[in-house]
Amino acid sequence: MYFDAHSDIWTDVTIRRLQGERNVLRSHHLARLRKGGVEGSILVIWVDHPAEIGYAARTGQIKAAVQAEIEELTEEDGVRIVHTCSEIQQARAEGKMYIIIGIEGMAAIGTDVSKVDDYYAFGCRHGMLTWNEANALGAGASSGVSTGLTDAGKQVVRRMQELGMLVDVSHLNDAGFWDIARMTTRPFIASHSNCRALCDVPRNLTDDQLRAIRDAEGVVGLNAYNEFVDKQYDHQTVEGLARHAAHMIDVMGIDHVGCGFDFFEFLDDVGGEPPTGPEKFALKGLKDASDIPNLFACFEKMGMSREEMEKLAFRNFHEVYRKAVG
Repeated sequence: MYFDAHSDIWTDVTIRRLQGERNVLRSHHLARLRKGGVEGSILVIWVDHPAEIGYAARTGQIKAAVQAEIEELTEEDGVRIVHTCSEIQQARAEGKMYIIIGIEGMAAIGTDVSKVDDYYAFGCRHGMLTWNEANALGAGASSGVSTGLTDAGKQVVRRMQELGMLVDVSHLNDAGFWDIARMTTRPFIASHSNCRALCDVPRNLTDDQLRAIRDAEGVVGLNAYNEFVDKQYDHQTVEGLARHAAHMIDVMGIDHVGCGFDFFEFLDDVGGEPPTGPEKFALKGLKDASDIPNLFACFEKMGMSREEMEKLAFRNFHEVYRKAVG
């Protein structure tokens, strides 16, 4: 069974509910997740560039859709929203799929640090300060901005750790990453990033950054987005992602690597254009959650033991969650 530390399914839920659908998880996602052996996941409120309505309105729109979707879940769906590590373990013991609510981009709060408490009250136990944009808290890795966290951004990180929210650096630029590495008092993660040594893109992490996450007792989640695996098309394969895992293990040790696949092929189904849409970025052999066992077959061929594969599958992220959230 596998834990996926990063999924954009709430975006699909929002799009479909705005089009009049209900029970989106049940109708479009749960069967695929179960086929791939996904036992739990961080589903993020992903706030992209909402030019038409603004960050705050878009965040509110997604939260409303998430809340409505949660209220429609039944016992027969076998899904539980969880907040603590003990709730995760209880869900697992009962054979329930567990969902942690996360936030991918906090541009909506501006500089009002108190609004972090609103995310927490909604149920978020995970958060990123930015997506790819620069905002009042910091700058994303693809923003072209080289400065680090603002004063407000540093206050947000402190408040997140006071509350018990897992801090995620996956989309931050390098300067913002190092600000968090210097100030953190609890473990932090990069939920969906690969190795810059193997694929030199800003969203991947340098070996020094990997070691900093290790030293903070954090975890890095392997990302299945093909352009973060290799720049050469022929090497954008599940075997290529396994090589990133091997490099992370060499640099960080087996206890600091997990899965954060960032699958989003399902967004093609709701108005996307397949030639330029998410399907273009699928990794060969790991196109969606149903293919996750293919990655672990690679690990087995690499000689990993059952215990080592379990650490990558779910145990490492469970442990960092226990330390950072409780």
